[in-house]
Amino acid sequence: METGRLEAFSDAVLAILVTIMVLELKVPHGTSIEALRPLLPVGLTYVLSFANLGIYWNNHHHMLQLTDKVNGKVLWANLHLLFWLSLIPVATGWIGQNGFASLPTAGYGVVLLFSGVAYYILQTIIISAEGPGSALREAIGGDLKGKISPIVYTAAIPLAFVNRWVAIALYILVALMWFVPDRRLERAIEKRGSLGS
Repeated sequence: METGRLEAFSDAVLAILVTIMVLELKVPHGTSIEALRPLLPVGLTYVLSFANLGIYWNNHHHMLQLTDKVNGKVLWANLHLLFWLSLIPVATGWIGQNGFASLPTAGYGVVLLFSGVAYYILQTIIISAEGPGSALREAIGGDLKGKISPIVYTAAIPLAFVNRWVAIALYILVALMWFVPDRRLERAIEKRGSLGS
């Protein structure tokens, strides 16, 4: 099975999630800068969540460019990832509308953690389906960023009850680590393209 349908479906789901999130942003009541103040928590959380969804979309796209085989396990693993990503708008609204309170901040971290775990599971299942010659396996190597991210999220979740701003800073740190598209995957895609031509 080829990856085209899987990627198209995933792209559509991610587009819908971004649309749902932007609908949570309310039009300011008034024309002054002061009218924007109540929107600040939701707006800031929207920016972080939009960046996270963009990071997943970008890396998912690169991962599928290195994928030749899709089977039922890959389809289910992809749905598992999309399930957790679909909770990002809910977590975004909860944390934003409650002014970064401790429990919503921890809940946001739980969604980010399980999204990361689901991405790792999908990556692992793709590599398993492709066997020892997997281009994806070769590209990710030791996957240091993939190992650090869940550790940081796991630390941030309980820290949300001690100092929610430290937890938010850790969520931002992980997003910054992944913000630049994964160079390992890009190099492997370029290498694959040059071998094919």
